[in-house]
Amino acid sequence: MMKKIKTKFKSKLLLVSTLLALTGSTVLFTAAVKSKDPYFQIAKNIDIFTNLYKQVNMYYVDETTPGSLMKSAIDAMLKSLDPYTVYYPESDIEDFKFMTTGQYGGIGAVIRTIDKHVVVSEPYEGFPAHKAGLRAGDKIITADGDTAIGKNSSEMSKILKGQPGTNVELVVKRPGTEDLISFTVTREEVKIDNVPHYGEIAPKVGYIHLRGFTQNAGKDVKDALVELKEEKNIESVVLDLRGNGGGLLREAVNIVNLFVPKGVEVVSTRGQNEEWNRSHQTLNKPVDLDIPLIVLIDGSSASASEIVAGTIQDLDRGVVIGQTSFGKGLVQQTKDLSYNSKMKITVAKYYIPSGRCIQKLDYSEKDEFGRAKPMPDSLKGEFTTKNGRKVFDGDGIEPDIYIEEQKTPPILAALVRKNFIFDYATIYRLKNESIAPPESFKLSNADYQSFKAFLSDKDYDYTTKTEEMLEKLEKATKKEQYYEKLEKAYAALKSEIKHNKEQDLETFKEQIIPVLENEIAARYYYQKGRILTSMNGDQNIDKAVEVFTQNELYNEILTQVD
Repeated sequence: MMKKIKTKFKSKLLLVSTLLALTGSTVLFTAAVKSKDPYFQIAKNIDIFTNLYKQVNMYYVDETTPGSLMKSAIDAMLKSLDPYTVYYPESDIEDFKFMTTGQYGGIGAVIRTIDKHVVVSEPYEGFPAHKAGLRAGDKIITADGDTAIGKNSSEMSKILKGQPGTNVELVVKRPGTEDLISFTVTREEVKIDNVPHYGEIAPKVGYIHLRGFTQNAGKDVKDALVELKEEKNIESVVLDLRGNGGGLLREAVNIVNLFVPKGVEVVSTRGQNEEWNRSHQTLNKPVDLDIPLIVLIDGSSASASEIVAGTIQDLDRGVVIGQTSFGKGLVQQTKDLSYNSKMKITVAKYYIPSGRCIQKLDYSEKDEFGRAKPMPDSLKGEFTTKNGRKVFDGDGIEPDIYIEEQKTPPILAALVRKNFIFDYATIYRLKNESIAPPESFKLSNADYQSFKAFLSDKDYDYTTKTEEMLEKLEKATKKEQYYEKLEKAYAALKSEIKHNKEQDLETFKEQIIPVLENEIAARYYYQKGRILTSMNGDQNIDKAVEVFTQNELYNEILTQVD
């Protein structure tokens, strides 16, 4: 029976492929109508679209760009499905390569757009931009003789990427310098580390920061774990998956395999087509079955990160700390298309060992604005871990220990959004040749006063939450005709709570300074500097160390059944 279903499916696929390949043929079109094949609608609508596309390109009042027109149509069609089904034309293949392998051909730098200028945001240490002498804050004026002014970061990225060994000529304006500076940068194969940092964060406590799940992520984590065990003699380990949006499913299985035996199911996938109904099990000998393990997650931990965290939780192999994860329980598969283009398409949902799927949004059910709906609480299922602890589906991974996420004060959000934190770090780097190591780097009070002076003539207005709520209340009273009696009271209250920037810079000093320190440290120590400074005073890491120092607490979490 199974073979008949597969044969039927393949024959239908063959029919559709033939119809699509010969779209426009009246004979085939008519034959499809007469046959009443269920795939007739595909052939019919492809025929309509082909003719429409031809007519637009032939007769539209202004000259069209066929490639851009087609990509817009494809993107709009796929957007109606889910955000993860994506088309990659040949021009974007470097982006696709980077997503799956962590590698691309280019200069090795993060760029951003600030006031119609493309600016180097951060060179990757050891790669072409860094070796050539480019710095964060450099404004790109020309690239290979063509103006960069007015281009956005996406357009400039396509120019900077390219075949390893080729050159790109850049002219930049460096803040604090009068003359333009020219650079010849030789592109290389740029490989972003899956594990940008690992080390000892407390006596006998190891720490591994995993940034991505590209090829060899499992090997990278294994190498870090083995080194920490052999050289630092660690007795427990923290795996940090915060901000990790996921990647390759197989690498997630490989990472879980470091801590669980061979032959254990980590994740199963189920799709509309039975070929996607698969079980993914651990295949290798583990590194350590007993070492106490804590996994850190947050709202940006998604996909493969959730497979790792969720499986560790379901198997009661470790404790999960942080905030509820993103909730992406969908699996994508890559398909090759013609003319060196590709498509990443959602083919299945994944289920972790307890049997739950943590997908939060239902893309088959959308509201009137086209937004996917979250799963209602009434439909969320209850499951149990290996030890019998209750866990639930439909809403990401709930941590075993929840750490309240620190809210960003409006003034800090405004300073970041307006790039004033970034700009001040650029100035600081120009004035200071070196700083202390990132683990111990601290801004002095004089430095903070300098930052405040820098902001004295800057426009960074913002609205506080209190002001937002008062405005809503005012609108409601006007609508319900109470405002006239309360007008004077509102005016007095507005005057009382209206924010004062100078005062807010002091009130929220403790939240602003770490962000400043992080940006400045990155100017000297790059990505590793960011990670190390962000670990100072990190509540999640502090909690992990606390749990490890209380063995009874660690064991209690894993065995406590409601």
